[in-house]
Amino acid sequence: MNRQTGAVLVLSGPSGAGKSSLINKVIDDIGECYFSISTTTRPMRAGEVEGVHYHFVTKEEFQKDIDNDNFLEYALVHGNYYGTSLKPVKDALAEGKLVLFDIDVQGNTAVNNRLGEITTSVFITTPTLSELKNRLYKRSTDSDEVIENRIKMAKREIQRISEYDFLIVNDDLDEAAQTLRLIAQAARLKVSNDIINDFVHKWEDIES
Repeated sequence: MNRQTGAVLVLSGPSGAGKSSLINKVIDDIGECYFSISTTTRPMRAGEVEGVHYHFVTKEEFQKDIDNDNFLEYALVHGNYYGTSLKPVKDALAEGKLVLFDIDVQGNTAVNNRLGEITTSVFITTPTLSELKNRLYKRSTDSDEVIENRIKMAKREIQRISEYDFLIVNDDLDEAAQTLRLIAQAARLKVSNDIINDFVHKWEDIES
């Protein structure tokens, strides 16, 4: 069956679980894809680039896009808004690409509500909470208060793993990356009900 539309792969997990490292490890091995870049109201960090890491906007600009229904999903996280613009996602799917999302559990729910038929979801985490704490403090990018907030959120997110298709425990980066490659390959094979119905219709025509 030749599929003309793309598929969606959602990656979620606590901050510090290594999602970005995994994505960088596999991105050249999973075929043509589009990495969805979130829009956020949080300040730009040192080393970040507009349009590469995030689209940085004001809260007023973000609210305007909410009012115009321009987001696939959005959430308020640690006092800042994060969201996913719909247009580039639709364009990438129409081109047959695998769309990658790095979003939280709320975002996963929103994506599944809109694109569930072609969505595969993966929850990525550390082996233990203690290891997560170690990684967050070791990278030294956030204040102690922010880290504690991230840990509290992680404890809530871990309770929702059952909402995902796959779980990757990122203990060994190479092993975790290989698992993600296999999942990405499988995600590309997922087809929507419309495509299945079209195939059945054509199959019945041939049979008759």
